[in-house]
Amino acid sequence: MYLKELTDLPGVSGDEGQVRAFIADKMQNLCDELVTDSIGNLICLKKGTDENPKRLMVCAHMDEVGLICSRITDDGFIKFKCVGGIDTRVLVSKKVRIGRRLISGVIGAKAIHLQEKEEREQVPKVTDLYIDIGAKDKAEAEKHVSVGDYCVFDSEFVEFGSGFIKAKALDDRLGCACLMSLAEERFAFDLYLVFTVQEEVGLRGARVAAERIRPDAAIVLEGTTCSDVYGTDEKDYSTISGGGAALSILDRGTYYDKELTNALYATAKQHEIPVQFKQTASGGNDAGAIHTAAGGVKTAAISVPARYIHSPSSVVNKSDYEALKALIHTFLKEGFCK
Repeated sequence: MYLKELTDLPGVSGDEGQVRAFIADKMQNLCDELVTDSIGNLICLKKGTDENPKRLMVCAHMDEVGLICSRITDDGFIKFKCVGGIDTRVLVSKKVRIGRRLISGVIGAKAIHLQEKEEREQVPKVTDLYIDIGAKDKAEAEKHVSVGDYCVFDSEFVEFGSGFIKAKALDDRLGCACLMSLAEERFAFDLYLVFTVQEEVGLRGARVAAERIRPDAAIVLEGTTCSDVYGTDEKDYSTISGGGAALSILDRGTYYDKELTNALYATAKQHEIPVQFKQTASGGNDAGAIHTAAGGVKTAAISVPARYIHSPSSVVNKSDYEALKALIHTFLKEGFCK
């Protein structure tokens, strides 16, 4: 539901407004309260039916990795900085859209036949790259682009192969889409559906939201690394595409609550929902901020394996996305308050 529309929207960390507006428009008639807090999180409350309900926070981040314009050169090229973790090897020759007017540009680099041997053997640095918008000089470029403009990858949502999806921002618009579907149901507990900001630059929105809500528990819906590709030893796989929703045990930012994680796993097994454990401890997500906020919050994470994550062309298996939705819906109906 809404996955294509969400991934098409621009929403680099710190500039999530268009994503937030789209979600708020769809959620306003489904939730009891909608609040946009001071940092930009969208917090949607579905009140519980119990007299003194527990509070569960389920969250997904609206922001995506991207670029920000930092300088316009005299000859009209745009220098930039990365927003979030991006491997510079995926940037050269990629199309981008810049600013509110979505000006078209292409990321360029020094031509390979002009590079020294040492340059050809090194990963390009961001300082060596630029965006070409077809301007003849600085004055013309400044008519279209300003320093501080955000840049998003120009990448279409495509379904291909045996049930795969390619798009930008699947991390974490797939979590947002799943979160939106939860608003169609009501539970015994207060359900806070939280669409966070600035996850890719330090989990900033999640901490603010958790301090505000002070939930009894939290579940993060995410996209995560998937390395089941050519050239990678099986022992180094993080997750397997098509292997189901991925539960995390620990990563660089979080030691996930065992009781909550085990309950999610038991729910998946009981209802024959495909599930796997993330095999590596790299990376992190909003749980890193939530589980230490508000005096400490029991936190778990359910993720969809995403190949080529943090690139213009992330790839996920639709069956894993469906497993994520099935697991969170079933757990909220049958598992959380037991």
